Amino acid sequence: MILPLHKRLLAEAFGTFWIVFAGTGAIVVGDMSGAISHAGIALTFGLVVFVMISAFGDVSGAHFNPAVTVGFFLARRFPGRKVLPYILSQVSGALLASLLLSVLLPAHMTLGATIPSGSLVQSLVTEIVLAIGLMFVILSVSTGASEKGITAGVAIGGFVTLGALFAGPISGASMNPARSLAPAVVSGHIEALWLYLLAPVVGACLAVLMCRCTRESGCCSDIVVGHKT
Repeated sequence: MILPLHKRLLAEAFGTFWIVFAGTGAIVVGDMSGAISHAGIALTFGLVVFVMISAFGDVSGAHFNPAVTVGFFLARRFPGRKVLPYILSQVSGALLASLLLSVLLPAHMTLGATIPSGSLVQSLVTEIVLAIGLMFVILSVSTGASEKGITAGVAIGGFVTLGALFAGPISGASMNPARSLAPAVVSGHIEALWLYLLAPVVGACLAVLMCRCTRESGCCSDIVVGHKT
């Protein structure tokens, strides 16, 4: 059953809200109390992605990430007319999450914004590589433009956890423009924001090319037959 667009957009907003609220919330709480370790933050991001895919995969496809939506479009699995509405919904959900965190925990300066720990080039390359891996996994386990089912949730949530575990101390391991945009705008820390908007999209584009080179013919060149978007 294909749900109306407004319900799908609401699902994208709500799912992205929870990813930002739980993930960046874990960063804020960890910074303020020391109760959540780096591993705990990585697990929080991975778990909330898994839960939201399980909850909304059959509603909106569970993109929750502008770069993923762009990647699905470039892979010709998602119609262009719905790209902007999906992205606006994702960004709206992320902004609401950061605004709520700013009210609940106003003492924190960055609200979990992604900030490079080293050079901009180091973080740029790291984020592009992470986005390639994430988008490739998503394309490999999704049906058309939908991430749904236990396998998709485990694989994608697992990759998010893995990326955050080893690359979080380098670049913040964002992999998601909406996740980086919201806390940066709300907290006013936008110095390196361009990097976290650009790198995931570049990585998603490269992942589509990789998918075409390694997967079966038609995987990323035609909208999947029988999957209406």
